[in-house]
Amino acid sequence: MWDIAPAMEITSEQREVLERLSRGRNNPYKLVMRARIILATASGFSNNQIARENKTTRVTVNLWRKRFEVEGIKALERDAPRRGRIPRISSKKVEKIVEATLHSKPETATHWSVRTMAKAQGVSKATIQRIWKAHGLKPHLVKTFKLSRDKLFIEKLRDVVGLYLNPPDKSMILCVDEKSQIQALDRTQPGLPLKKGRCGTMTHDYKRNGTTTLFAALDVLEGKVMGYCLPRHRHQEFLKFLNHVNRQVPSSLELHLIMDNYGTHKHPKVEEWKKRHPRFHFHFTPTSASWLNLVERWFREITDKRIRRGSFSSVADLIQAIEQYIAENNKNPKPFVWTASAEMILRKVKHCKEVLETLH
Repeated sequence: MWDIAPAMEITSEQREVLERLSRGRNNPYKLVMRARIILATASGFSNNQIARENKTTRVTVNLWRKRFEVEGIKALERDAPRRGRIPRISSKKVEKIVEATLHSKPETATHWSVRTMAKAQGVSKATIQRIWKAHGLKPHLVKTFKLSRDKLFIEKLRDVVGLYLNPPDKSMILCVDEKSQIQALDRTQPGLPLKKGRCGTMTHDYKRNGTTTLFAALDVLEGKVMGYCLPRHRHQEFLKFLNHVNRQVPSSLELHLIMDNYGTHKHPKVEEWKKRHPRFHFHFTPTSASWLNLVERWFREITDKRIRRGSFSSVADLIQAIEQYIAENNKNPKPFVWTASAEMILRKVKHCKEVLETLH
């Protein structure tokens, strides 16, 4: 016997919309089915027959009939609300895990891991992973920092940043430093080349074939580099490099050199040389603030791209590789653009000091 549902009354406008939805080829199937269910109930068909023709259940037919009676056409356009799964971890337990992550450490380690925290809290490691991800917690990561204690930090900072953001006319800004003790390392065995499904390989052990020091001056405006490799990094070698720069740069330009506070750069012999070459102006970064010197960023480039994974049978091979890299860099230089103002940096430094003071 058919389960006859009382015929639903719908307006002519509603019928027109329902028929359009039921015939729409680009409409989602669930929307088409819901429109057909309402049209069938308006025609007085039984719930069982409607369910059978639409390949669904009588419960579903009743659900959409009731929702249409309350909300009309809009009810068909969104899914029925679901209760969702009841969370197995209470909010208090989540707070306890977060609190332990932020303010405690395991007895035998410097930081929590997923497994140690899961064991300590009596939950699964997957639960810890979800909670840490939701709260942006990464106990396995740490960032290093160093706040300068230079008494002239602000003056030096404004001096260097001012050169980057507002360089003087008819002058060249050079970021100068030396990358010392670059080792000519030769691998004990040849590695396997890169191939599909396998990265390249290299032996973990190596043979030392000597060292060299790279003196470099990065042109802030153009991104070109003047490099000079010498065996050591004393003031004698630094003077040779300064003479090299002096020969390379047209005499019509003033030279502003940004350097760190390494003793070689302030040696009495260097000071005497500077007096004989008045177009050279030295600007020193604050102590423990090498990040202010853009040539350090370029040193990272040459280290990652040419030195670290290289294999050199002699110092001469290493120097040749360095010189080739510099030559290629200068063919199509890409300058590093400094954007941070002195005020912006000072605000960050102030914030860091305030945080450190609250911790101690």
